[in-house]
Amino acid sequence: MNVTIYDVAREANVSMATVSRVVNGNPNVKPATRKKVLEVIERLGYRPNAVARGLASKKTTTVGVIIPDISSIFYAELARGIEDIATMYKYNIILSNSDENKDKEFHLLNTMLGKQVDGIVFMGSNITDEHVAEFKKSPVPIVLAGSLEESGQIPSVNIDYEAAAYDAVTQFVQGGHKNVAFLAGNSEEPINQKKLQGYKRALSDAGISFNEANVVEGDYTYDSGIESFDKILESEDNPRAVLVGADEMALGIVHAAQDKGYNVPEDYEVISFDNTRLTLMVRPQITTIVQPLYDIGAVAMRLLTKLMNNEKVDGQETVILPHRVENRQSTK
Repeated sequence: MNVTIYDVAREANVSMATVSRVVNGNPNVKPATRKKVLEVIERLGYRPNAVARGLASKKTTTVGVIIPDISSIFYAELARGIEDIATMYKYNIILSNSDENKDKEFHLLNTMLGKQVDGIVFMGSNITDEHVAEFKKSPVPIVLAGSLEESGQIPSVNIDYEAAAYDAVTQFVQGGHKNVAFLAGNSEEPINQKKLQGYKRALSDAGISFNEANVVEGDYTYDSGIESFDKILESEDNPRAVLVGADEMALGIVHAAQDKGYNVPEDYEVISFDNTRLTLMVRPQITTIVQPLYDIGAVAMRLLTKLMNNEKVDGQETVILPHRVENRQSTK
């Protein structure tokens, strides 16, 4: 049978309130009494009932995290940042994969709320008006991590994706490139739209005409990077610089170029997004826009702790973290 707080109180010859104060770290307990209660807890193997404590306090110290794909290095690094800060603030995590399926996302959201979580960190590539409406109905705070919601109604943590793409393309142009290809992700996703805006603005500021044929849509996978290189070769502009919207696709670009007898960066220069470990596992190592994934997760979780505890955030509910271009061997 499970050992209850009543069993501990009876064995230690104290009230259940005293046991509760000891378990919760309340200082208003005599040292001798605390020592006796802790010894009984250890001997009986008592474990506080988190559900019962949650019902009493109306808090479960549990946070829901909805993530598109935990097997992705990108999202795994974000999740690590979330988990570390959650542990620091003594919150437990319920982690669920949404598979980028909107119906599943809403199902998971309602499941989390049914489990009485104190807050939710949500990650998804396409935050629609329908998502915003659901989030605003939530009885607990929701924070977006690495997910763009342009109206600013939902607290979020990101980088400036438009500026990041602008910086990368500008580096290519300053290196002498007049034609730059862009391998993007899904064109309907807000983050990719921002990246495209940065790409176009950098070309415009350099006096270079935008050619739609130089923009190729991928699906973030290695295979789509390989397939996209063939489309880049078909462009009349013959671009020799490629901005890639995700690291896994960048690996595909580099390997496809090498398979066709080209050298990187002598024949093709490549700059990727995200700076996951993949960029260091390929030769040449890939120049990348550093998106601080761990920090995005950590800051999102810290923001959520403030919202859950009704702390002031001074209007800083939309957080933009810094980015930079980390130059490696795939650029000259």
